Amino acid sequence: MDFDLPFIWAALIAFAVLAYVVLDGFDLGVGILFPLFPQKHDRDVMMNSVAPVWDGNETWLVLGGGGLMAVFPLAYATVLPALYAPIIAMVIGLIFRGVAFEYRWRTRRGEFLWNWAFAAGSMLAAFAQGLALGALVQGIPIENRAYAGGWWDWLTPFSLMTGIAVVVGYALLGATWLIMKTQGELAERARDIALICAAATVVDMGIVSLWTPFLEPAYLERWFGWPTAVFSIIVPLLVLGCLYLLLKGIRERHDVQPFVAALGLFVLGYAGIGISFYPYMVPPSLTIWDAAAPNESLAFLLVGALVLVPIILAYTGYAYWVFRGKVDPEEGYH
Repeated sequence: MDFDLPFIWAALIAFAVLAYVVLDGFDLGVGILFPLFPQKHDRDVMMNSVAPVWDGNETWLVLGGGGLMAVFPLAYATVLPALYAPIIAMVIGLIFRGVAFEYRWRTRRGEFLWNWAFAAGSMLAAFAQGLALGALVQGIPIENRAYAGGWWDWLTPFSLMTGIAVVVGYALLGATWLIMKTQGELAERARDIALICAAATVVDMGIVSLWTPFLEPAYLERWFGWPTAVFSIIVPLLVLGCLYLLLKGIRERHDVQPFVAALGLFVLGYAGIGISFYPYMVPPSLTIWDAAAPNESLAFLLVGALVLVPIILAYTGYAYWVFRGKVDPEEGYH
């Protein structure tokens, strides 16, 4: 029995990227919301709510990026030159917020600097991820198996829009995470912010969704041609359903429902991107099979992935189980 190894690996990498977005998205969102909570006690609790899991969440980013390099080297070699600036900006942002976790607790006089490093690093990383996403969706020009665009092709009105949308969406994830993990005035403030972010996220999703089909003829055909047009009807309905559950959960003071519904919005948005992309690894010209390494390499690496991915899932699930429930305001990351 022959397996379509490029397709299997594309699905694995897509899963790793989705896992990164939904897991690291909420802790980046907590950093984005940092300036809206000026009290030191609130900021301590916010940081403590993500301290046990934030670095494990970024494992999925390493898996997705490393897998792309090893399994789809042609895609890696064309995407990276096209997106050097936003990717470097993302890495810088992640470094600053990672260091802030350690240094913020070690100083009183310079604490405000690390507060801003945590917030600015989170915003920069989220915005850079949105820019990179927008640049990839709008298409990367390739000639003779190499990037054929310019230095600033990634900076367009569409990529700026996707950058803003990702920041707002991550802020929604962060707010609903705080609803689930905190209590008292902090949680109530998070509910108010989540209501605003929910409306803004759905509006941004609508703008990006209406814009995307007109970027490439292939997108237009896939969104409105048969049978994929069915998804173009179902996905918006599911988005409205998630929005309803999100707002209902906030107003009825549920702790978990708003966060799960917000994750649902991201999964549906990711599914919409997948519908647009398939079968391309780098739209509009490089398919999954064009970009893949030889089958021998894919089979060898798949053996490792079948061992590694379950281990990552297991320790991630265990970490969330151990640190389940509300954050104790008197304990934390020191």
